[in-house]
Amino acid sequence: MIDITLQNFEQDLLQASVQQPVLLDIWAPWCGPCKSLGPVLEKLETAYAGRFQLAKLNSDEQPEIASQLSQAFGVRSIPFCVMFVGGQPVDGFVGAIPEAQIREFLDKHVPSPDELAAEEDVAVAEALLAEGDTASALDKLAAAVAADPANEQARFDLVKALLEAGQVAAARSAFEPVAARAADTITPHARFAALAIWLAAAERAPSLDAGALQAAIAANKRDFEARYALAQLQLAALRHTEAMDELLEIIMRDKSWNQEAARKAYVAILELLTKPAPKAAATAGEPKGGALQLAGQTTVAPSDPLIDQYRRKLSMALF
Repeated sequence: MIDITLQNFEQDLLQASVQQPVLLDIWAPWCGPCKSLGPVLEKLETAYAGRFQLAKLNSDEQPEIASQLSQAFGVRSIPFCVMFVGGQPVDGFVGAIPEAQIREFLDKHVPSPDELAAEEDVAVAEALLAEGDTASALDKLAAAVAADPANEQARFDLVKALLEAGQVAAARSAFEPVAARAADTITPHARFAALAIWLAAAERAPSLDAGALQAAIAANKRDFEARYALAQLQLAALRHTEAMDELLEIIMRDKSWNQEAARKAYVAILELLTKPAPKAAATAGEPKGGALQLAGQTTVAPSDPLIDQYRRKLSMALF
């Protein structure tokens, strides 16, 4: 548990909630219900074993923060508890409600033990991959997916690492539970759709002959089937720019070929190369009117010159 003030608001509430949900208990020394709620919250923080952080704010000593949160949620009484997740106030409750109701509230916003374990495994796996220890990383990612099958980052990283390691059959098996989401045309999942295109290329690659495909293209530059197959071969071999170059040739000559297969594959490769945006950076400050800023700022992933270059090439070919 930590006490929140204007001085540590940014670091210990906003920034802390990017890494772990933080429940802020707004109370006052004269408030009877606050005195009964406080021990229950402290007990639950211990019981949840690191799945959320409890913070307390004395509304008499920190009226600026208490007032703005109360206005934001339309609340005029205390105790008032606000859940912060990802640098943002996302939900709250008022009054000394029963412990069972508080648990229901917490369970909507904090990770389950399995989800927490999976997140830890993913973090360890990413470090292992950076060190070149693919085998250990794959073990960690497989454990993460087993613990929390709904963890999209874990599954994406697992399929990606398996494909990079040349374990195509294992990648297909790990991908199957989300194959329907990748193929959904109404609410498409861009990263899973990109994996589907990569996986199809990896599965087809052993049957392709680069020399024969290049000869076919030399004989007929509009042999789009051969160009697309060559792009698949390049993608399977992790030669991403070479694959995009072949796809771009198709797009420039016939944008709609094969239901825009070349454009879709090109976009998929860009998606695979794009690193996910870092977690939101939470910053408190004094914006217009002097009002305290209660939410974190969106963090944009650093620009990659290669990706920017190939995005421009696609834009020029399409428009």
